[in-house]
Amino acid sequence: MTTDTDDRRRAAAEGTSSGILPPVLPWPAPRPPGADFDPDLAELMREGPVSRVGRPDGESWAWLVTRYDDVRAVTNDPRFGRAPGMDGRPARLAPHVVPQRDAVAFPHPSDPARPRRSVAAAFTARGVERVRETARRMLDELVDELLQDGPPADLVAAVLDPFPGALICELMGVPAADRHDMRTWTRLILSPAHGTKAGERARDEMNAYFTGLIGARAGGTGEDVVSLLGAAVGLGEVALDEAAGLAVLLQIGTEAVTGHTGRMFHLLLSRPDLTGRLRAEPAIRPQAVDELLRYIPHRNAVGPPRVATQDVEVGGVRIRAGEAVYVSYATANRDPGVFPDPETIDFARYPNPHVAFGSGPHRCPGAMPARLASGMLLDALLDRVPGLRLAVPPDEVPFREGALTRRPDALPVTW
Repeated sequence: MTTDTDDRRRAAAEGTSSGILPPVLPWPAPRPPGADFDPDLAELMREGPVSRVGRPDGESWAWLVTRYDDVRAVTNDPRFGRAPGMDGRPARLAPHVVPQRDAVAFPHPSDPARPRRSVAAAFTARGVERVRETARRMLDELVDELLQDGPPADLVAAVLDPFPGALICELMGVPAADRHDMRTWTRLILSPAHGTKAGERARDEMNAYFTGLIGARAGGTGEDVVSLLGAAVGLGEVALDEAAGLAVLLQIGTEAVTGHTGRMFHLLLSRPDLTGRLRAEPAIRPQAVDELLRYIPHRNAVGPPRVATQDVEVGGVRIRAGEAVYVSYATANRDPGVFPDPETIDFARYPNPHVAFGSGPHRCPGAMPARLASGMLLDALLDRVPGLRLAVPPDEVPFREGALTRRPDALPVTW
């Protein structure tokens, strides 16, 4: 007796050899409850390494790659780029936002890493350590206010939202007076709730802001991201529009860090066994941060697609030139061939080669800031608020609807 899954796998295999395409599998806008793993992605991973799916943005169809080795292969293969696909449309950051052509999402064809190299020093361990003490003071002040106000409290509003944003702005070199604008622009860019025009207007306003700030620091010697970009522009290594486009994408990465820390504490406070172990064994917290990065889904769906520049075979499927390809880092991080017992949170997992920050030349440069923010929050909240716990059942925590990244809107706690 065969199943629907068996039939689909056979159709996909026959299609690659006969030229007949396998059927397009449904791709709903997934909104799994809380921080649960997307059941649609889990099913597609079981279907096989490569599936043909409806595009999350509603435009035509694309290939979806789910297995770890295939994800790494696609993201490191120069035959997959970010040029317009077979339908002539550019890759999108979200259904409602098209990145600017000068942004890092559309790298320079002759040297895609050139703009990133200008700011690489700011995202190394040494570069991130530069802001640790300032970040610690900001975090201590937030926790002081939390304790002073007393329970109950919304942990997102009190600590988990303001702290990552302040840390990233410090790393970027954004003046404190402008940080509210950064938060507003970022949310408009990444959420469709206010419409396409509002998101694109916010992107343009943030781009204009960074164009002015980077231009003002051309020739500077600071170690923050904006100053490094200004120095590169002054030396003629990077064009001003490229530098501003990169700054926008780095800045909106704040939302990913904020979202992750919200999901991290939702999970930990829902699992007293995990929280108790981290309180009792602070030495394992760095490993725990990486395991939680592997385990917790980051996006509501998948990121922008890559486009094949020539015919390429992936996972036994021939992908034709001009066809769009999505990779799922979330399913790659649950691949049992790489991560034994992937549905278990194992703080002793080693090695842990997760791809929570992506892979290849488009790998997110925010790995060090995200680890720093997560580790500092674990230390501050678990040590300074030892009785911290959820004030409502885990399934009553409200999660944000319609945004690109998954995060709780509020996290009611007491202690």
